[in-house]
Amino acid sequence: MIRKEISEMILSKTIKDPRIGFLTITRVSVSDDCRMARIYFSVLGGIEEQNRSLEGLNSARGYVRKELGRRMSLRYTPEINFQFDPSIEYAIHIDEVIHHLHNERKKEDAD
Repeated sequence: MIRKEISEMILSKTIKDPRIGFLTITRVSVSDDCRMARIYFSVLGGIEEQNRSLEGLNSARGYVRKELGRRMSLRYTPEINFQFDPSIEYAIHIDEVIHHLHNERKKEDAD
């Protein structure tokens, strides 16, 4: 639910920080007592774009928390920490390696 609400905030441009690039909220991890939420995101672009987006998200952290409290009926509105999620980049890298190995195998079979 938290992932959906934050994604909607970003998509609808409710969070207006220009540093936030084209990003996706990939997952949310909430502590057992629901007082802490770690929001993982992936961003299109390089390391510079990742850092700018993280700065923008961190500066909007208070607003995001306030909006979550307003939109959701939770006993406690969790403290929010944003963290870059490298899993999509890693999956793309693995796919490229597999594709490269597959092409090499085709060349060997052709010879």
